[in-house]
Amino acid sequence: MNHTCLNCNQPVTTNYCGSCGQKSSTHRYSLRHFIEHDLIHGVWHVDKGILYTVKELFTRPGNSVREYILGKRANYFNVITLLLLTATISSILSHYSNLEYSVLVSDNIKDKMVSIQELMTSYLKVFLLLMIPFNAIFSYIWFRKAGFNYSEHLVLNAYKTAAEMVATVVLTAITLFFDKSAALVTSYFLVFFIFSLIYGIWFYSQFFSQSGYSKAGLVFRSLMIPFSFMIFQSCAGYIWGIISFVINK
Repeated sequence: MNHTCLNCNQPVTTNYCGSCGQKSSTHRYSLRHFIEHDLIHGVWHVDKGILYTVKELFTRPGNSVREYILGKRANYFNVITLLLLTATISSILSHYSNLEYSVLVSDNIKDKMVSIQELMTSYLKVFLLLMIPFNAIFSYIWFRKAGFNYSEHLVLNAYKTAAEMVATVVLTAITLFFDKSAALVTSYFLVFFIFSLIYGIWFYSQFFSQSGYSKAGLVFRSLMIPFSFMIFQSCAGYIWGIISFVINK
C-alpha cells in the first residue's frame, strides 16, 4: 500500500495516515455505506460513539471521564456534540410533554409563567452551556489539590451535564404518559433534583478518587459544588434585582 492521503495529501504506506490519522481505504459514499458505517458504527456502536459514552457515564462516570481527560479518547463521543444533541431532543420533547409550570402558580401570573417556560424551552442549550463554566469554577476550587487545570474541569463538568441531560430526556419522555398536573411538575423536579444530587456525588467522588481525598472529603466537596453554585445564583439574582430596581425607579 503506497498512495497519497485524500485528507492531507501526505504519502501513506499503512492503513492509517501518519500525519492526520485518517483511514487510508476511503471510498465514495453509498446509501449502504452511510447506513452501515456512519449511522450504525458512528452513532450506535457499542464500542464507541453515543451508546458507549452514555453507558460509561451511567456505569463508571468519574473513572471514564478521568481516563478521557488523561488521554484515552478514541472511543468517546464528542462532549459538545452530545450536549447539543441531548439538549435538542429534550427541547423537542418539552413541546409535547405534559409539563406545564403554570399549574404551580396563581391565575394572575400564569401568562408570565408560560412566557418563561417558552423562553427556557427555546434557549435551553444556551442556559445549559452557560452553567458549565460556573460549575467548573467551583469544582476547580473545591478539588484544586487534584492538580487538574480549569480547562479540564470544563470538560469533566460538560460530561456530567451531558449525563444529566440524558436523564432529562428520559424523564421528559415519561411525562408524555401522564396528564397535566401540579403533582407531575413537582414530581419531575423532585426526581431530577435527587438524581442530580446523587449522580454528582458519585461522579465527582469517582473522578477524584485517586487524588488523595478521604471518602468523607470526596462526598463533602462533591456536595459543596452545587451548594456553591446555588449561593452564586442567589447572590447574582439579588444584585440583578437591586440594579433593576435602581434603573426602573
